[in-house]
Amino acid sequence: MSAADDAAPVSAAEAKTLFDPLASATALVLAVSGGPDSTALLLMAARWRQARKTGPRLLAVTIDHGLRRESAGEARAVARLAHALGVPHRILRWTGKKPATGLQENARDARYRLLAKAAARAKAGAIVTAHTLDDQAETVLIRMSRGSGLGGLGAMAREAPLPVGGEAVLVRPLLEIPKARLIATLRRARIAFADDPSNRDPRFTRARLREVMCALAREGLDARRLSLLARRLRRAEAAIETAVDGAMAALSPAPWSERGPIVFDAGHFNRLPAEVALRLLGRAIARTGDEGSLQLGKLETLYEALKRANADDASPWRRTLAGALVTLGGTRLAIERAPARRVGAARAVWKLKKLAKSATQGRQDGKRN
Repeated sequence: MSAADDAAPVSAAEAKTLFDPLASATALVLAVSGGPDSTALLLMAARWRQARKTGPRLLAVTIDHGLRRESAGEARAVARLAHALGVPHRILRWTGKKPATGLQENARDARYRLLAKAAARAKAGAIVTAHTLDDQAETVLIRMSRGSGLGGLGAMAREAPLPVGGEAVLVRPLLEIPKARLIATLRRARIAFADDPSNRDPRFTRARLREVMCALAREGLDARRLSLLARRLRRAEAAIETAVDGAMAALSPAPWSERGPIVFDAGHFNRLPAEVALRLLGRAIARTGDEGSLQLGKLETLYEALKRANADDASPWRRTLAGALVTLGGTRLAIERAPARRVGAARAVWKLKKLAKSATQGRQDGKRN
């Protein structure tokens, strides 16, 4: 697609293709902040629904995080536009004390919690967001910088569960549309939108990466290439997960207990492809352990140690991770809940590390400010 095409308004025919997969829903919640992306989402969804004889009820929801003085006025502007387009609208506010660190992450979680409540009240099966091709590319870069595995580098899917739980599904119909095309769509319709200065604030990762992306695009690594990478990795991720399902059924066909033990034949486990074995081990630890999230780097370290122990025929071999105890003895590999004393110690270490990380982040934020 040419640069001119990337700046062309989205046509009614294109919008129909984007939104028609949602036509069977009873109701849809549109997440509309007032920025260009979500304002274009509101405009196109309203026009799409008006062109249909039947279809889902639409509800536009704006979350006022209360982080900027302009946010209340921006929410009211969205309400006026929604009314003009014939779409019911609600403003929900993130109240309470705001965190000193991790502000954007906490704001994101609060936004999804409020959207989930709105969807439940409206009996909406889906929450529709305006994530774009540019957002997808930024997500790939962020996850690369954090050392994410294959699943993380697959970035955002068109449909996914809500990150904070809830019955509604999260849908991103604009994930292959460049932001420039949405702005062009609004300009053709002569519809104004808000400008959030935090999108250019260098204290935030996404804002810094937007500067990097300009340089990458000059070398050919533009948003479309990064999005294509994400699609290919999601395809590979699905294939590997299917292989893990097969290995799980073959090596441990009985239902897994939450405390374990989950038992594998050590020889058969050791002959699995490394990625399949790693993920199968991770599933067992996640099922039986109770000490926070399972970090990929720590899982990889444990797996490599297990492989060496298996090759050396070392017995017994024991390690703990995330509240799970992994034991290798002879031909038996077992994963179960770690004893209470070990779990208690692990929990204390986990809390100390978390506090240290928060303190470090606080110092870094102070320096940036």
